[in-house]
Amino acid sequence: MVATGSVVAPADKVATSSRHFRRSWAGWGFLAPFAVVFALVFLAPIAYSIYLSLFQDRLIGGNSFVGADNYNQALQDPAFWESVRRVGLFLVVQVPIMLFLALLAALAIDGGRLYGASLFRIAIFLPYAVPAVVATLMWGFMYGSQFGLIGSINDSLGLSLPDPLGPKWVLASIGNIVTWEFVGYNMLIFYSALRVIPASLYEAAAIDGASEFRIIRAIKLPAIRGALVIATIFSIIGSFQLFNEPNILHYVAKNAINTQYTPNMYAYSLSFSGQQYNYSATIAIIMGLLTMVIAYTVQLRGMRKAL
Repeated sequence: MVATGSVVAPADKVATSSRHFRRSWAGWGFLAPFAVVFALVFLAPIAYSIYLSLFQDRLIGGNSFVGADNYNQALQDPAFWESVRRVGLFLVVQVPIMLFLALLAALAIDGGRLYGASLFRIAIFLPYAVPAVVATLMWGFMYGSQFGLIGSINDSLGLSLPDPLGPKWVLASIGNIVTWEFVGYNMLIFYSALRVIPASLYEAAAIDGASEFRIIRAIKLPAIRGALVIATIFSIIGSFQLFNEPNILHYVAKNAINTQYTPNMYAYSLSFSGQQYNYSATIAIIMGLLTMVIAYTVQLRGMRKAL
């Protein structure tokens, strides 16, 4: 008489192992298309830029490996650091103003006391749908002191308003364009965060007799701190990538904006006008690292306060 038990046959073990193997790789199969595209359009260009930054095209010897020479040159380049200083000034002035206006608009819409809140929300978000090139051309025409709105006001009223495209005011003019474009985008981030706050918190605050400003300070602002951090990081990255607006205004504000006005413009001019691909890649890598460090620092500080 043969005893029976729960011993699994070798063939069953192989089949079970095969099924587990297929299941474990099923997720990777779904992820593979994104991973391939991500590697081709993101990782590969970064790797190639790093490769280019380690070489230098010389008259004698051709394309030669120079190690960190390009980085040493960039760290001592006054034109590069002047452009970094300019976008740094743009960042510390424009970003707080833009985020404050976006937060103010989000709080006003969420408060429920604003007449026509839906129309107001769409009107604020609408400039974000306008391409940056179109927005810059439109504002550049209005800024024109000889052919645009400012020039017409000066001629009609006999005034002498300062030239918005002059050396003293052009950075503020660019900041106004960027603020007009992205207030609605950031407003939508803040408004979405406000809409997920539990209604029970508002009910408890109403029972305690809290004022609207007290509710904003004690409930709404702490609840959307994560959204504030995210919007700040996006704005920092956008500030260091400033390119479209000054590059387009360059053609109508030639005395105020040169090809080295921002780091991205500097890298672009080095690559496409000066044919200095290696040094241009070096500038791009340094700016990427600088942006990453500052954004990561802001994220750490913001999340630490949130916790």
